[in-house]
Amino acid sequence: FPQVRLHVKDYLYWLYYQYLLITCCYVLEPWEQSMFHTIFITVFAMVVYTAYVFIPIHIHLLFIVQLNQT
Repeated sequence: FPQVRLHVKDYLYWLYYQYLLITCCYVLEPWEQSMFHTIFITVFAMVVYTAYVFIPIHIHLLFIVQLNQT
């Protein structure tokens, strides 16, 4: 069991490292990194929330329109 946890930990570190490389955050100062991460997480959370709230409504309306056309 500890070996599996070590692999998961290494994989998470690897994912974080890939995130830093893709976004070029590794060249930022620590305060800039924290600002970037805060803004990124906030925008991502707003997108997920909006999708969670509005996509089911639009799918429901699409089905209603399709059923009324037939």
